Amino acid sequence: MARQSISLTEQNDLWLRNHVENIGDYANKSELVNDLIRRARRAEAINSKLANAEKSDFNAQSADQMLVEFKASIK
Repeated sequence: MARQSISLTEQNDLWLRNHVENIGDYANKSELVNDLIRRARRAEAINSKLANAEKSDFNAQSADQMLVEFKASIK
């Protein structure tokens, strides 16, 4: 596993420490940072697929038209 040294703002360090020490979802900061990176990579992949789908003209509706249709369906 690659070892890295990073600098964090005080707020980010406090946030990481809180999640490790108080919330307890992670054993250490490295585990939490790796999970955050995995989630960011997943979101990036999903956004890329969505952007490609939007470019494919699969749906001819504009975002505004889809929003109007969606809002009408939940009334």
